[in-house]
Amino acid sequence: MLKGYIHSLETCGTVDGPGIRFVIFMQGCNLRCLYCHNPDTWGKNRGDIYTTDELMAEIVKYKSYFEFSKGGVTITGGDPLTQSEFVLELIKKCKDEGIHTALDSSGYVDLNIAKEIIENVDLVLLDLKCIDDEIHKKLTGVSVNKILEFAEYLSSINKPVWIRHVLLPGYTDDDLLLNRLAKYISNLNGIELCEILPFHKMGEYKWENLNLEYKLNSTEKPDKKRIENAINIFKSYGLVVR
Repeated sequence: MLKGYIHSLETCGTVDGPGIRFVIFMQGCNLRCLYCHNPDTWGKNRGDIYTTDELMAEIVKYKSYFEFSKGGVTITGGDPLTQSEFVLELIKKCKDEGIHTALDSSGYVDLNIAKEIIENVDLVLLDLKCIDDEIHKKLTGVSVNKILEFAEYLSSINKPVWIRHVLLPGYTDDDLLLNRLAKYISNLNGIELCEILPFHKMGEYKWENLNLEYKLNSTEKPDKKRIENAINIFKSYGLVVR
């Protein structure tokens, strides 16, 4: 039985997949996104230690909620693929209980590590930060190429996917970039939904607490017009957006 490092648990989440969800925030992430609202999840070997059985003992308490709302378990982070063996074991145990599972990831991982997880999970919430490689590096610290390879593998097996895209003024809130990204997504298989997530600063205090430089303190959140503009661009490519 494997052990995992867990940042926190949310028992009745409603924004990380369909229905009412038991959300597991795991430690560990290979990206350093400028707007990250959980920089305290970056370090892998931190947080509370759970076995998969200990988590399942908590999860099954909410089965009636999952069944009523068509919900389930969402494994997020950080990025859960930094603890891939633990995540795979947990997903398989949820599957044995008939519980729907969702994986929320940036997709920045070697595919060989992720394939068995992808094949067993019911839904992938894929965070596509930016389609332009140079901007992606400035925004996250890594290239987008491995993430696009991940997205294309999901498409090749027709895995159900929700795309998440943060609208960040000065970085991703550009009509050319939005059109490029929406066009790219529209050519993928299995895309059920795209979520436009307006930039916010709710995690800024965590950067201060960790003595990290928060470079977006003078960046304003996008206004309603820019949010509607992004939604309309995505819809123009036939995508379902919220």
